[in-house]
Amino acid sequence: MKVEIRQEGDTLTVGLGGAWESGHPTPRFEGFLEDRAAGHPVRAIEFDTTELGAWDSSLLTFLMQAMTYCEAHELELREETLPIEITGLLELSRAVPEQEIHREEREGSFLARFGKRGLVAYQAALATVTFAGEVADSFLRLALFRVRFRWRDFWVSVQSNSSGALPIVTVIAFLIGAIISFLGAVVLRRFGAGYYVSYLVGYGMLREMGALMTGIIMAGRTGAGFAAELGSMKITEEIDALRTLGISPVDHLVLPRMSGLFVTMPLLTIYANVVGIFGGMVVALALLDLSVTQFLGGLLTAVTLGDGLLGVFKGAVFGLVIGLSGCMKGMQAGNDAGAVGRAATSAVVMGITLIIAANAVIDWLAVLLEV
Repeated sequence: MKVEIRQEGDTLTVGLGGAWESGHPTPRFEGFLEDRAAGHPVRAIEFDTTELGAWDSSLLTFLMQAMTYCEAHELELREETLPIEITGLLELSRAVPEQEIHREEREGSFLARFGKRGLVAYQAALATVTFAGEVADSFLRLALFRVRFRWRDFWVSVQSNSSGALPIVTVIAFLIGAIISFLGAVVLRRFGAGYYVSYLVGYGMLREMGALMTGIIMAGRTGAGFAAELGSMKITEEIDALRTLGISPVDHLVLPRMSGLFVTMPLLTIYANVVGIFGGMVVALALLDLSVTQFLGGLLTAVTLGDGLLGVFKGAVFGLVIGLSGCMKGMQAGNDAGAVGRAATSAVVMGITLIIAANAVIDWLAVLLEV
């Protein structure tokens, strides 16, 4: 970095030469003026960049110091003597005024912090109840044929959540059935009751694990997808555009997605039950002295139609829970770059939590009703 000061009359010329790069310390503009010999008064400052090499932000920093010095001493700064690309960057730096950054206020007492968090929780609960009410109203108007329903989006949701989800559901359901059968075979064989492993596989898949594991899989797959889609539309202001046109985003975006998932979840649950029972049968035939006829006979003896219907009912409920959590988090996404990721993560967490809670409530009611 080279800086040469020369004065011609009342104009001070600052010669800039060499490479101005951030790897070297940037000189101070005031220091060169303090070191120069006293002479005629200065009224203007200009620059000579004929020997200037490569430059980056360090040169701009030096020139900003020169601008500040000229403003403080009421001197004329002749920017036209600089290259046009440097002049454009200086104009851009002056386009946005400096803002004073205030320190964040310290949190108050424990009672104040508790109250703020309570208000945040109340607002979140109110938003959830409000959205659930809007969705319920939309479903009611759909049943009464009083809503314009996009059947194309509905069938897209059905296809995505049925055949599109079969590979992962097949793998997980087969492994869950195999694990249940393996644990049952290890434990029951100690008591000479290996035959009853089909009971365990049947009850485990039909009443609990078939619907539960399918719901968790779809919460991570479809719930996050719904949140990402609607969150992206929220950022690009497509949802606001629908409201401006008088179109309900719940009817136009949420209802087809939730309806498609509500229809496909019971079917996926039935498929997961079949695959899981098959996986359990494979393990039972490999570890125990059982035939296919014995395994299926024992399964049909212990398991009733109510067990299967309970699992299908759970699947339908889980479909509503997954669709509600995914769509709600997507509609409530923020406007910054990380909003879509946070919405997808929140949708998965909320969906899995509500699935487990709903499963516990349904099992409790089933025990009370002796189903």
